[in-house]
This record gives sequence, C-alpha cells and structure tokens, in this order.
Amino acid sequence: MPDPVPDPSPPPPAPRRARELGLVIGDLPTGAHNALTDVPGIRVGHTTLTRPPRVHSGVTAIVPDGVGPAAPLPAGVFAGNGYGKLIGTTQIAELGVLETPVLLTSTLSAFRAADALVGWMLERPEGADARSLNPVVGECNDGLLSDIRSRPVREEHVRAALDTASGGPVAEGCVGAGTGTAALGFKSGIGTSSRRLRLAGRDVTLGVLVQANFGGTLRLLGRTLTPADVGLPASEPGPRTVPEPTPDNGSCMIVAATDAPLDARQLTRLARRAVYALGRVGAAYGHGSGDYALAFGTRPPGAPAAVPDHELDPLFIAVLDAVEEAVLNSLLTATTTTGPYGDTRHPLPAAPLLALLR
Repeated sequence: MPDPVPDPSPPPPAPRRARELGLVIGDLPTGAHNALTDVPGIRVGHTTLTRPPRVHSGVTAIVPDGVGPAAPLPAGVFAGNGYGKLIGTTQIAELGVLETPVLLTSTLSAFRAADALVGWMLERPEGADARSLNPVVGECNDGLLSDIRSRPVREEHVRAALDTASGGPVAEGCVGAGTGTAALGFKSGIGTSSRRLRLAGRDVTLGVLVQANFGGTLRLLGRTLTPADVGLPASEPGPRTVPEPTPDNGSCMIVAATDAPLDARQLTRLARRAVYALGRVGAAYGHGSGDYALAFGTRPPGAPAAVPDHELDPLFIAVLDAVEEAVLNSLLTATTTTGPYGDTRHPLPAAPLLALLR
C-alpha cells in the first residue's frame, strides 16, 4: 500500500468563514486577514496528507521570525485537561520561554515531528551553537477519521510545513494538522482569528490558531446546535477494528500570539483564558480530552514597559472572542470526510445554520 503524499493540488475554494456569514463575535476589529499571521513576524505552513479513506492527517507549523535557543520568546502554557502529549511543556512552564517554532500534528506522529523539528533547527543559523533544544509539538487524536497507527507524518512533511510557512491568509478546515479532526459532532480542522485593540496606550494585535478535535454540543449565539438541527444525517459508524471513541474524547490545541509587551506569567494568564473560551462553544472538557493553550509574545524576554496586570482585561476579552471565532471557522471551512472505519463527519453547513438562527 503506497504511503500518503502531500496533496499537490490547491485546495478548493473554502466555504465562507463565520464573519463573512455575519456571525460576528465581540466588538473588537480583526486584523487584515483575521488570522494568527496578523501578528507581525508570525508565519504558518501546512503539509496535508491524504489517501482516502485510510489517511487524513498532516502537520501545521507556526513559525515566529528568528526564534531560537539564543533568541527565545516569552511564553506561557495552560492545560485545561491534560490528557495529551504536548511536547516541551515543562520547560515552557519552568523558564517561560519558547525557543523553536510550534508544530501541531496527529498524536502518534508527534514524536517523529519533534525529532524532525530538532534536526531542522540545528541546521539553521538560529540553532548553530545549540547544545540543548526544547522542541514544542502539540497534537490531537485523529484516529476516528485516519489510520493513526500508520504514523504517516514523516520528517520531509515536517520540513515542508516549516519551509513553506508564510504570512498572509491562513488555510483553514481540512488542512495540515486539522485534516482528520472532528469537534462537537461536526467535521472540524484548523481555524484562526485575530483582534486589534488598544492596550495600555499601545496599538497591539492578538492572533490565535486552533486545532479543534473535542467533544460537547455546539453553542452559538445562545443556541445549542446538534448536527440534526442543521439537517445533517446521524453519524453511523461502519465496521470497526478498533473501539469507537466516546463522545467526550478528543482534544483542542490553541496557539495564541501577540505583539503586546507581556512577560511569561502574563502570557500564562492569557493561555488560561484561551482554554476557557472553549466553554463558550460547548466544549465538554471530558476525561479523554487534552485541552491546551500555548501563548507567546513576539517581543523578547525583558523588553521594557510590560503592561500592568490591571490593564490586561481588553486582551483577555480579545482572546476569548478570537478563540470562539476560530473554532467556528474550523467547523465552517472543513469538508465532509469519511475515515477508514466508515465514520463520516460533515462540516457545519452555512445555509441551514443561518436559516435556523434567523
């Protein structure tokens, strides 16, 4: 059986995002692309691996310009429920710094991805003198819609995502690490959003990117919505060779970045609010869920004029709104996917959704 390869064709035109459908979360304006890349110096890249119905997986790279062991960035991490394999967590919690790009991928591919990231960093000027390196790799279990045991993500796929990372619009839905994920009963994937705001007299930007793969029931504008509510068929699993995941299994990886001058402690507070935001969209935070947020700043540690804690509230509001919108984007921009065991998940359909909300 041939190995899955990156899809060389451009993705089809994505369905409209939440904001384009008139679903506006909060009062703050977005950045130019309503994406993590609106934060200056942040690039995003994807490698998407498909061989239907067996493999729907991939890797997503978040690359801050110039980051390395000699030029780390302040960072904080928070686990809402720690059933996960977020590689590099303890050093971030201990030292409060990020010294590599951040990768997102499938659970059983996380360890290969970490090794590939180390190799990539050691070859770059930023890692030329490194004797220690803390790769950061987050993951979600895409085993419902992909053959997770095959561990399809290899070194060349990781390097491709890192090398092709760019600014500007970010592909969402069934791309990269979101190719095989599902959330809230729907097909999900990668979602992103941003906010611009004034913080302690400065104009700053906050951006988030989510890899959504968690259980619960979707909540939107005060309504609770199941797939049946928007006309989707009930999910009927096909013949299985592995147990079907329970409804509360899954995870969500959230990566937040900002050019606000925050220290690691403040970024940890920001990460905590990012996980809280999942409750807005109906996350179950189940026993088998790994709900993590990593927040980092683009200003180096020790930069002057940190924002006083009592002035952080606008940024907390921004991350709550941006995460909620990013999750909605991940549901709206995904495509129907059938996995190796006959399970099918459909994206959140825009037209029935708007009709129901009206």
